[in-house]
Amino acid sequence: MNLEHIKTFGQLKKEGYEYKSVKEELRRNLLQKLMKKETVFEGIHGYEYTVIPELERAILSKHNINLLGLRGQAKTRLARQMVSLLDEYIPVVEGSEINDDPFKPISRFAKNLLEEKGDDLPIKWMHRDERFYEKLATPDVTVADLIGDVDPIKAANLKLTYADDRVIHFGMIPRSNRCIFVINELPDLQARIQVALFNILQEGDIQIRGFALRLPLDIQFVFTANPEDYTNRGSIVTPLKDRIGSQILTHYPESIDIARTITQQETAKTSETKPNIYVPELAKDILEQISFEARESEYIDNKSGVSARLSITAYENLLSTAERRSLNTGDEKTTIRMGDFMGIIPAITGKVELVYEGEQEGASQVAQQLIASAVKTQFESYFPKVEKLKKQTDADPYAEVVAWFFEESNFELLDSLTNTEYEKELNKIEPLDRLIKKYASDFPKKDVYFLKEFILWALVELKKLSKYNLSSGVRFKDVYGSYINDL
Repeated sequence: MNLEHIKTFGQLKKEGYEYKSVKEELRRNLLQKLMKKETVFEGIHGYEYTVIPELERAILSKHNINLLGLRGQAKTRLARQMVSLLDEYIPVVEGSEINDDPFKPISRFAKNLLEEKGDDLPIKWMHRDERFYEKLATPDVTVADLIGDVDPIKAANLKLTYADDRVIHFGMIPRSNRCIFVINELPDLQARIQVALFNILQEGDIQIRGFALRLPLDIQFVFTANPEDYTNRGSIVTPLKDRIGSQILTHYPESIDIARTITQQETAKTSETKPNIYVPELAKDILEQISFEARESEYIDNKSGVSARLSITAYENLLSTAERRSLNTGDEKTTIRMGDFMGIIPAITGKVELVYEGEQEGASQVAQQLIASAVKTQFESYFPKVEKLKKQTDADPYAEVVAWFFEESNFELLDSLTNTEYEKELNKIEPLDRLIKKYASDFPKKDVYFLKEFILWALVELKKLSKYNLSSGVRFKDVYGSYINDL
């Protein structure tokens, strides 16, 4: 259909255009994508067998939808991607405030114009990108914002009395007729405002200052909300919840691999601007492990959730820490070091909500503990667990490394070390090479120096070594060596 030449209602009818509601559009276009085996929701990972099938079923059922989940679970992104399921263009009565369809006008303006013009009724074409409305629910949102109110200026200009419904100024919901309308954080909406949505969802009525207008609005509603046990500020009133067709529970990534895929996708542009910084695969795993540790931490309120944005911003900080270090040392290229993880602490502290015990520990201290826990968890994927060594007849595989530190009591890895100096310092610890050869011989050669420092950090968590944070790096020592030397 050549849209450029269709300017009137008569031309539209000659082309055989058929009216469809917004829910019918979504359903029909989804069916076509599913039949063609096309990906419906791009860039959404980890929901292939959980959230997305439920969302597709809700669309096929023509339901209004509530996406329920903790922060950073792609709820808004899912809602925005539903726009791709709309028709690319739809006809709208030109001049209509509420996107009237020429086949089924609902406003007085459009009805009067159709009666006056007939087939010469002027139309315009509305692109699907214009058919997405979004409102963040806050306690100060009013009925006038969402539904509408009487406009005294319009009444004065048109010389109308307040008994005439033409004095009404429509709110966001009527103006989103034939569109997708998203209300984020629905429980934050005051209960009396939620009540105003009852008739819109069920019967299509809107009531403004005594006007009972029968406007059969055509809207796909999508709500997002945190679980009510966390959102102490409010809850979804039961009659409104009853009118929402499908409630879909979202969740965090269930594996490190899925979490990594999300982070790499969201930080691709940042990585492109820092091509001289190499990130070992193990470093990426540790970074994602931090979020998993945070969701299990006794210091963090797990009801508030730990957003996927923690990993994204932490990864960006990790790159920037290495970039700044390389500028100071004069290295043109560099590789992420374990010491660079201290630079992601600000990204962690701003993303987690601490319980009382966490507040007592301090946000920075909790962040360091999360990094340490992530290191320990990842270490156990490569090397023997210490607690199992007691049951084995073999000698302690870490004894040689620990013995080396007994002799070298002041081993430091400073941020000011160039790449060459950094590698030279780690090469001094010869037992590390033998440990890696025995348990991680297939580890990528270009990542081996990161692995060496990683082992030292892990041995600290296993109480085999001690680590002291310096203003410009870290110092490693044998746990008992300094004490014995003092004696």
